[in-house]
Amino acid sequence: MTGQAFEVIGTPHSDRESRVKQLFELGFTWADLEDEEYWIDQIVLMEQPLYEELEQAATALWGILDKAVRYVHRRPDLYELLGIPPVMWELLDQTELAEPGLISRYARFDFAISNDGSIKLLELNADTPTGYVESSIATPWILEQAGLSSPNKGMKDLVAAAWAVEQPDTAACVAYGQHMEDSGTIEALVRHSGREMTCEDCLELWFDDGYLKNKSGEIIRRMFALYPKEWMAVDDAGEAMAFAIETERLTLFNPPHSLLLQSKGLLAAVWGLYELGLLFNEKEREAISAYVLPTYNKPVFSGSFVSKSMFGREGGSVRMYDAEGQLEIEDQEGFDSSVLFPSVYQKRAELAKINTAVGELHLLTGMFVINGTPCGLLGRAGGPITGNASHFIAMGVK
Repeated sequence: MTGQAFEVIGTPHSDRESRVKQLFELGFTWADLEDEEYWIDQIVLMEQPLYEELEQAATALWGILDKAVRYVHRRPDLYELLGIPPVMWELLDQTELAEPGLISRYARFDFAISNDGSIKLLELNADTPTGYVESSIATPWILEQAGLSSPNKGMKDLVAAAWAVEQPDTAACVAYGQHMEDSGTIEALVRHSGREMTCEDCLELWFDDGYLKNKSGEIIRRMFALYPKEWMAVDDAGEAMAFAIETERLTLFNPPHSLLLQSKGLLAAVWGLYELGLLFNEKEREAISAYVLPTYNKPVFSGSFVSKSMFGREGGSVRMYDAEGQLEIEDQEGFDSSVLFPSVYQKRAELAKINTAVGELHLLTGMFVINGTPCGLLGRAGGPITGNASHFIAMGVK
């Protein structure tokens, strides 16, 4: 593809307050966070051919990473290289993998798409992705208001199909009712699933005789939780949760093996297998060459690169180095999880720059994969490292 990959259209509405209120009523309650405008009231459009290539890339990479998980499964030496907490090893070994393509039914790719349309995978959040409300509710509404159609409209149906199989009876997050983003995310997922479920605060749940119970003492048997599974290594209740899952007293969604997909070390494994000529067929190798950045467990680059924790989230732990290997920029907002987990080192990819009402920003392109299907765009704009201080901007296709 040649030319500019993205076009920003529209200007912020003069009556932002009324639009924020409408989004609030739809379930997007954090368009404004205190005095900060999280939502940029404009739209980013990409050309149809670029969107089609992005869908194809996501589909190919989803299969490649699924294949890599099956290669890693029940190999403790590789668990260690992926930074998987030992408390999870027996659980992962004892549990059968889901059918191909469904190790995680709720995930999101983050892509770096350059100004000229080059697509590179930065990471996969296969365990606890947020941004669902922005993609499935806010983006279609914003585009509809502008007379445009959104490619994200099918997300709700895919959630309903996924949870019709998994059948969770509870959805949970930390600080439910207080943390707006996580609370709104699980509420939207429950609503879109069409299921009768209860929402709980993870901090009010407890284990008794191997069972997970809520604050009323009722047993929870099938739970979707925005709870990063690597926390089991540091939480007091981590071993109790692992035991409850191992003994089938609790079924957790996404399932335990989503942690293998979640680890950024899996990208290093994919790249290593690619360089060794192992595991992948010719078509898969072409996709790896095109869309996967060289990623290693050590900083072996001669040019610019990025380091990040294998389980870093929201930009936390990300450090960017220049062509001479000198630290250029690091995230100052998110929690630096590299103090708990090993790091990976990835060739640096540049994000497209877009001109918005709040200035020139770097654009990160997310694509959800729900029930095994790439299905929803998420636009986030901010600095070179996309962290908590970044903005949401709706993305569409022209």
